[in-house]
Amino acid sequence: MFQLRPLIRKFSGCFSGRNHEILLVQFYYYLLSVPCRILLLWNLCDVFYCAYNRSKVVVSTPASVNIPRFYFPKGLPNANNDHDETVIKIEAAFSEFEDENADIYEMGKIAKACGCPLYWKAPMFISAGGERTGCASVHSFVATWRKVLQTCHDDASRFVYLLAKPSCNYLEQEDFIPLLQDIVDTHPGLTFLKDAPEFHSRYITTVIQRIFYTVNRSWSGKITLTELRKSNFLQTLALLEEEDDINQITDYFSYEHFYVIYCKFWELDTDHDLFVDQKDLARHNDHAISNRIIERIFSGAVTRGNSVQKDGRMSYADFVWFLVSEEDKKNATSMEYWFRAMDIDGDGVLSMYELEYFYEEQCERMEGMGIEPLPFHDLLCQMLDLVKPECEGKITLRDLKRCRMAHIFYDTCFNLEKYLDHEQRDPFAVQKDIESDSPEPSDWDKYAAEEYEILVAEESANEQLQEGGDQRLLQWETGNIRVMTIPGLLKYLLEAEVRPVAEGLHPVACPGSSVNRLTWVDMVYIVLASGPQDYNQL
Repeated sequence: MFQLRPLIRKFSGCFSGRNHEILLVQFYYYLLSVPCRILLLWNLCDVFYCAYNRSKVVVSTPASVNIPRFYFPKGLPNANNDHDETVIKIEAAFSEFEDENADIYEMGKIAKACGCPLYWKAPMFISAGGERTGCASVHSFVATWRKVLQTCHDDASRFVYLLAKPSCNYLEQEDFIPLLQDIVDTHPGLTFLKDAPEFHSRYITTVIQRIFYTVNRSWSGKITLTELRKSNFLQTLALLEEEDDINQITDYFSYEHFYVIYCKFWELDTDHDLFVDQKDLARHNDHAISNRIIERIFSGAVTRGNSVQKDGRMSYADFVWFLVSEEDKKNATSMEYWFRAMDIDGDGVLSMYELEYFYEEQCERMEGMGIEPLPFHDLLCQMLDLVKPECEGKITLRDLKRCRMAHIFYDTCFNLEKYLDHEQRDPFAVQKDIESDSPEPSDWDKYAAEEYEILVAEESANEQLQEGGDQRLLQWETGNIRVMTIPGLLKYLLEAEVRPVAEGLHPVACPGSSVNRLTWVDMVYIVLASGPQDYNQL
């Protein structure tokens, strides 16, 4: 009988609502006698009493844990920073100027007093109201800079505060114009642009597009603090005051890179209205790019706004993105650019249908050149082996970035010239280049350097043609044709490793000469036999 109590306690958890009725039924088997009933009643009372006492117990909630702040969107505050000391330096710098007012050129000293790079001076000048009055007073600037120090605690947040519109925590393209105009006006590597103001806006547009191409990884058209911190833009901007040759800073600011981009655009823009259409863009690099991918570019897949789709024209700003993406398909933005262009249905993956659609035109062009194209099925096997997609039959952007051979993949689909170059290269050399971790110039840097040399050589040749008159002669050496004057030819003959005429070379037949190598005897023969004329058609 005394074993009933622990059994009832075992089921005490069931005492809620109507469950006690079920419990009584379950224990009906034990009610065999009156004493047993009395014992059961006593145990039930005891259980109810314990349950009642438990219901009155108040469970104390644990005290709230004080979690320290861990997110600082405008930088981690530093309690050791002495803002008053910085203000004293600023006031001392202003005291050197008349009436303690500084113009935009004198703001360089103020920027250095604030511990900022030199070319922050234009945004500082504008933030202090200097653009309205023509100068920034010490009082207005100190008030502005105190607010900056109190609310912004790292370089990125301060830079955005100075450049961005009021109450904006991001940068748009037009926000960079005052900064870049000041660089054009004051950097020693761009002094020659003072005599060519019509190129100021072109250079500024190029730099802005290159900044957003590299920094704005979200493609939103708005550079956030996070994107700015992850980029090297602020570090590159600080280098401008240390390097007088702006062409040595290949990221963003190189004038040589701007010159190459603008000349390539100028060649395509035949009416010089700063817009190109599909036919113009198709002529790029001697029609190397397929028409189908050009159609996708003009469909708005990789451009902002409706101007490209509505008017069927590409602006110079959009051309900057196109050219950099075309010549360097290894960087992340270029991979995204061409992936968007090839993703016809916009589902985020490249299907086999889409690959076949673009490769079909490549086959047609190869057949027109007398080259037997690889069947699509065989090519598809090669591409899948190249990319190794995670999902069979679907290629994602992540797959292309991971495989590190996206440039070969893209060229195969829509750039015939580069595709044929890849086919002729040693596959082991390609693999070696991919696996190499040694720092080297990007494909864009290589392309810009080579094209700039060619453009400069052509410009020099044109100048010599205009200045030399009938003194023009042809120098044909190591496969490069360029024009030289007679004094230049004589200097070449004296400095070159020449062979005597007695070796038996007849000046008329010019034996021993090859297509890309002329002896000094051959050069003299050209002078004597052809006479003064233009040799550009040779």
